[in-house]
Amino acid sequence: MRLKSWWLKLLVKLYIPAAIKGLSRTIPRLWKAKDTLSYPEEVHVPRKGYRGEHRLKKDEHGRMKCVACFMCQTACPAECIEIVAAPSPWPDREKIPQVFNIDMLKCIYCGMCEEACPCDAIELTPTFNKVALTREEKIYDINKLLSR
Repeated sequence: MRLKSWWLKLLVKLYIPAAIKGLSRTIPRLWKAKDTLSYPEEVHVPRKGYRGEHRLKKDEHGRMKCVACFMCQTACPAECIEIVAAPSPWPDREKIPQVFNIDMLKCIYCGMCEEACPCDAIELTPTFNKVALTREEKIYDINKLLSR
């Protein structure tokens, strides 16, 4: 078969070497060991310092440490934290949060809330794999944040 047009000759000259180069890189990867995990049997351990799901800490008396100062809500760039304050039943603080919601679908896991908290009441845990079927399940309220 004789190629008559110059553009067809150019196409053949460009295509065949590129295809051979691509196959020479692809074929060895077929026999290379896989880097994936068998998820249910092998659990991924995140690196040290990984910022995952939020939780509220408790003090030595078992009460929440949060004093509803609104610093974490103010510092959050994604505006995913909602706090409503109420008077505190304990004499050592003025107020506590009545409502403390975090919308985990809006959260960008930046850690600004953790850094802004003056009483070290909120922290980001290494938990990262929480599955939800509805949007409402990813809005963490005060009870869910304290139970972690």
